[in-house]
Amino acid sequence: MLTEERHQFILNQLKQHAIIKLHDLISETHASESTVRRDLQLMEEAGLLVRVHGGAKRVATLQTELAVSEKSNQSVAEKESLAKLAVSCLTPQDVIFLDAGTSTLAMIPHLKPIANLTVVTNGVNHASLLADYDIRCFLIGGQLKNVTKAVVGADSVAALQQYRFNKVFLGTNGIHLHYGFTTPDPDEAAIKRTAIAQAEMAIILADHTKFDQVTFTKFGHLAQATIVTDHLTQRQLDQYQQQTDILEAIK
Repeated sequence: MLTEERHQFILNQLKQHAIIKLHDLISETHASESTVRRDLQLMEEAGLLVRVHGGAKRVATLQTELAVSEKSNQSVAEKESLAKLAVSCLTPQDVIFLDAGTSTLAMIPHLKPIANLTVVTNGVNHASLLADYDIRCFLIGGQLKNVTKAVVGADSVAALQQYRFNKVFLGTNGIHLHYGFTTPDPDEAAIKRTAIAQAEMAIILADHTKFDQVTFTKFGHLAQATIVTDHLTQRQLDQYQQQTDILEAIK
């Protein structure tokens, strides 16, 4: 392929997949690793993508919010490892909150062995899956957000304020040393912020691509939660551990 053809191919791949892997691009373009790396560097400098460990991801605006069906197909292996590590933090008789993210959804198949667990959620998909696993669940009421299948709004916040939790498990779109935890939707941020306030312990599930990212609405400071992630660079680990606890699922 010519350079322009490779760049267009990469852009087309990013339209279909939020994250693309370097070795896949090498295989599909029949270019050398150094050539593809140079392509990604040039495209990042042009603002067309963001390079990440082992590949690249599409450029996100502050208000970008993917549909739950699209999120569920991303970083599946990473979410599974994060879910297992997050569940290891639980103890029998815990009362927990799961927000409507796909990372927290991955926890549910691993919850059954936890004795006398009670789960509160604002995720319609979560409530349905919890019922399938015969786990005691409370689904808070409010407005259903079609894109993420999350229940949000003033009624949801008021309902959530009536509960106390041993632990809350939340997803995030961005983690930043200065701007903390962020998400594109102010309504979902209000749910997350309230859940943190009602909990003895808050746990954020986020793969490495969420670090050094910022979206529209802040819902917490780094010091307010423990982060469960897959892997970080040593630089990131050193920086973020100065402000919060980090559990890595993959070493």
